[in-house]
This record gives sequence, C-alpha cells and structure tokens, in this order.
Amino acid sequence: MPLLICSFEQYKKTHQLGSLADHHEERTQVLKIIEEVRQNGDAALKKYTQKFDQVELSTLQVSEEEISAAAQSVDLQLIENIKAAKDNIERFHRHQVEDSWWDAGAGWVAGQRLRPLRSIGAYIPGGTAAYPSSVLMTVVPARVAGVEEVYICSPPDNEGKINPVTLAAAHEAGVTAVFKVGGAQAVAAMAYGTKTVPAVQKIVGPGNIYVTLAKKEVFGQVGIDMLAGPSEIVIVADQGARPAYIAADLLSQAEHDPLSRSILITASEELSNLVVKHLEEQTATLPRKAIVEQSLKQQGAIILVPSLEEAWPVVNELAPEHLELHLEDAWRYLDSIDSAGAIFLGSYTPEPLGDYWAGSNHVLPTGTAARYASALGVGDFVKRSQVLCYSAGALQKAAPQIAALARTEGLEAHARAVLLRRDSNEPSGKN
Repeated sequence: MPLLICSFEQYKKTHQLGSLADHHEERTQVLKIIEEVRQNGDAALKKYTQKFDQVELSTLQVSEEEISAAAQSVDLQLIENIKAAKDNIERFHRHQVEDSWWDAGAGWVAGQRLRPLRSIGAYIPGGTAAYPSSVLMTVVPARVAGVEEVYICSPPDNEGKINPVTLAAAHEAGVTAVFKVGGAQAVAAMAYGTKTVPAVQKIVGPGNIYVTLAKKEVFGQVGIDMLAGPSEIVIVADQGARPAYIAADLLSQAEHDPLSRSILITASEELSNLVVKHLEEQTATLPRKAIVEQSLKQQGAIILVPSLEEAWPVVNELAPEHLELHLEDAWRYLDSIDSAGAIFLGSYTPEPLGDYWAGSNHVLPTGTAARYASALGVGDFVKRSQVLCYSAGALQKAAPQIAALARTEGLEAHARAVLLRRDSNEPSGKN
C-alpha cells in the first residue's frame, strides 16, 4: 500500500492544505456557460444537457406524475429508511432555530428580526448515481427555517430521467419542483432564472469542480453556502484503537474521489503498521478499488506525532471536514479542537453516521475552511434585520455623543442629521 508515513512537516512539504485552486481552463468554460444561460435561458440548458449528459430533453421540469411514480417504484424499506433519516435530520436542525429578540430602555427599542429566505435552489449530483442523503441534508434545514420555495437541479441519466431514489427523497422532503439540469448551467439557471427554472435567493449543495466554480462566479447575484472541495477525513487514534475500524473509515472517504484526503494521526508506530495492513486487505475487495488506491497514494498519509497532546495543533491546522477520535476517552479531548467541520467521538461513531443517519449535516467546509466556516444549517436559510426605534427624548440625550463620534470621522452631515432633530422645535410626540 503506497501510503505516506511521515511527520506533519514532511506532509506539508508535499501537499497543499489550502482550498480551491485556480483551475483556469475550467473557469473559462464555466464563464462561457453562465453567459450563454443568461442570454439564451432554456435553450442553453437543453444544449448543454445534450452536450454533457448525452440526452435531448423536450421538457426540463420533472412532472408531479414522474415524482409520484418514482416514490411508488422505490423499495418500501428504502422509503422507510429515507423517512427515518429525514426525521433525525429535522430533529437535529430544529435545535438550531433562532428567535427574533428585542431590548428596550428609556425611549428606545432595539432588536433583531429573523425572516426565512423566500426561495433556495439545491444542487444534487446525479446522472447514473442517486444521492438521497444530499437531498435531505439541503432541503430539510431549509424547510425547518421556513423557506417556502425549495427547488432542486440534478443532471439526468442518458434516458433523460432523474434517479427515482433521488425523486423519492425529494418527495419526502417536500421539494417545490425538480429540474433535469446539471453542471455549471444549473447553477447559472438558479442564479439568473430562465423561463422554466426560477431564480432563487441562495444556492446550496455539493457538486464537481464546474459546479463549485460556477457557484463562485454567481456569488453576489445570489447567495451560496460554501465552495466545497474533495472530501476529507482525519482520524486521531491511540495505541488501544482498533486498526480495522480506522482502515475502514479512511477508505470510506478515499472511495469518493482520487483527490479525497484520508489521514491518520497517531503516536503509535505499531498502530500505523497495523492500519496499513488492514488498508491493503480491505481495499482488495472494494468495488472502487482503483479510486481508493489513487486517493491514498496522492492524498493519504499517516502522520506520526511524538505524543497525543501534539496531535491537536496538527488537527487545527488541517481543519478537516470530518474528524474522528478513536481514543480511550474521546470526550476529554473535545476542547482541544478548534477547527473541524464535524467531530465523531469514539470508535463506534464512524463518519457515515453523519453522512446518512444521525441528523447532523454532511454539507461541510473543506480545504481548511473549517477554520472560519461551519456545516450547512438552519442559519444559512434565514436573514437577520436589525431594528431600531428612538423617541425624540432618547435621541436628544444621545445626540452630543453621536455628533462627536461622527465629527471624529470627518462626517459632518452625519452629525447634523442628529443635531437637527435635537435643535428642532417639533413636539416630542411626532413620528
């Protein structure tokens, strides 16, 4: 198994820790696609669907009949699994709901009013694959936040259809409409709107490099959740950890993509050797063996630290998307972690729990963005407006200080706007 075993300093010399790279050629193509969608709308969407997905579409929207038929065609047990996962996600995210608040004093009221976004668009990868979990992770928090219009764009297969499992998840999550559009063209459509695809206020969800670059380009016209890169996992383990579990969890990320990053941090050389052995054994029987081997060779590593205490600065610099602690007392070390998208404590809390079941969100910051960013949540789907109301008396009392501060900054008109009201003869009862 060609897996790098090294110190953290050695790892940094050969691997870039930062986020999205330049991708000049891909960006040029994305800009062209966005502009054509802006100019030609649905015609451009159909053109690029034929070009990239090899299918000619007569209609872009999935009909209600198609969604209903898909939901009925999916195995009943799978539907029950989707419903149970949805319930867990909804329960988790209801704890994130904020309330408006108000504060008041002598003649003044200040506060913050929360309102949900009116509309959002979720990008769901598709084609030959189904990602019901991505539907639930993007749509359910939006619904919990109170968003009224929730749209999905997903690339069709070569028969012009969206995977029925994806549609079943959309049906359970309460999606407003689903469109058979993928790639940068889907992002452009949701940002600017076409005859068929409505313009939304925010675009969320995972996608390939073209989707990510398109989100970056339309930001400002529309809100976005984050610029997600390849998946990542970092595992911190002590001597008593089970190497088979560690190997399995490293592989769960390595199978995503050749650029996925899978890292073990440990002070035990014995454990690292056992993990390599189990990686070799488990990889041999994986369906995505070629991708796994490429990922581990290019991005995987076992980072040896002198002691467990010295693992935490490494973790916080890596700021991983997923962090697992295979430690005897994992809770003890929680406060040592400053930067991680999602944290999984103990050997029986593998990362797929977060991907599919436990309720936490799997749309997470990557590429060290967890230093400043967080998982997708209810807060991403609300707006906060600050509200003030002062009486004439309250403003008169504060006027000298306000004017002094404004004049310190050289903004005389600001000062006069306050002093004019202080010096006027209007009765204090007027608005």
